[in-house]
Amino acid sequence: MRVSSRSDYGLRALIELAGHFGQGPLQSSEIALRRHIPEQYLDQLLTTLRKAGIIRSIRGPSGGHELVKNPRDVTVLEVIQALEGSLSPVSWLDEPPDSTDHPHQCGQREIWERIREATTSILATYSVADLLEKEPHATTGRYVI
Repeated sequence: MRVSSRSDYGLRALIELAGHFGQGPLQSSEIALRRHIPEQYLDQLLTTLRKAGIIRSIRGPSGGHELVKNPRDVTVLEVIQALEGSLSPVSWLDEPPDSTDHPHQCGQREIWERIREATTSILATYSVADLLEKEPHATTGRYVI
């Protein structure tokens, strides 16, 4: 499995929001600057994360984005599925047998299913809070420039 920039940047943004959980919203420009994410791309990711119910967006001069629930309750699996969709290493694994030309009883099926199950299991064990704790310098509070 190769993690795309969507998941990499999305997780970076959520780690930043986790470091400010309960302290009010962060503007996307702050997140982009601190986490080295192109701001226009970040805005797209934040929209996806908002639609998935992971963050909320608040309009206005003191608005921004914040996590909907505690960072301990947001799994990496939930985030990657919201940003990427299926975790199946091959697309036909998610398709019903009658809608694909790939034989569903092929010799490859077991290995791809096991990879999907292992990936899902591992990603479900980590929360956004876990990722924040593993940061060299955990991000808390606001920076002053």
